[in-house]
Amino acid sequence: MVIFADSKTKLFKIQISMKKLTVLVLFMIIGIAAISAQDTNTKINHEGTWKFEAPYAAEGYTSGTIVFAKSEQKPTATISFTGSDYKIPGANVLVENDVVTFSVSLESQDIKVSLKMENATKMTGKAVYSEGEVPLTLTKSPDQTKK
Repeated sequence: MVIFADSKTKLFKIQISMKKLTVLVLFMIIGIAAISAQDTNTKINHEGTWKFEAPYAAEGYTSGTIVFAKSEQKPTATISFTGSDYKIPGANVLVENDVVTFSVSLESQDIKVSLKMENATKMTGKAVYSEGEVPLTLTKSPDQTKK
């Protein structure tokens, strides 16, 4: 317990502690805002059916769909090309924040796919294989973003 000699000293001590309290509250508000901003980026749902375009890929591989889901709490990816009913499962599927990576084996080639979520309906990235890189653009219909 602090005993104050006069009322001016007491007032000065209270003002100092109010300044500290104000600074503390300000830091708390900034911290909560920063955490909330980070949470909004990680809540974009990658799961669902995405149409992809790869205009520089070889003929027959320029478009199709990629389905992202979960099986036994692990992310999965399945790719199919336009004009084909064959579904190719992705391997080593990894989702970290707004980046999705996986690999597929196609015509004896190991293809590594890396995608970044731009927003709830668009991903961009690339497919890397022995002969180079192919840019990819994925779009998800707006009605799927509600699921």
